[in-house]
Amino acid sequence: MNLRYRLGINVRRLRKERELSQERLSILSGLSRAYVSSVETGRRNATLDTLEILARTLGVEGFDLIAPSNSCDATPDNDSNEES
Repeated sequence: MNLRYRLGINVRRLRKERELSQERLSILSGLSRAYVSSVETGRRNATLDTLEILARTLGVEGFDLIAPSNSCDATPDNDSNEES
């Protein structure tokens, strides 16, 4: 699995653990909801600055967003239209 998809899976997992919708994460991070969705589905190639913003907003270190997780067998597009 490439890092872009791993990033998406981890952002989605952490967002859901914190009971945040994509809209709420976008408001807290200053990123658009469409951008958050694109990152979560692996369609967007996030910059290091974006990685840092998402990590800070989710309360984790940047490396936590690209580290392997238990859910890495999942594909980011499984629920790409989901907002919460």
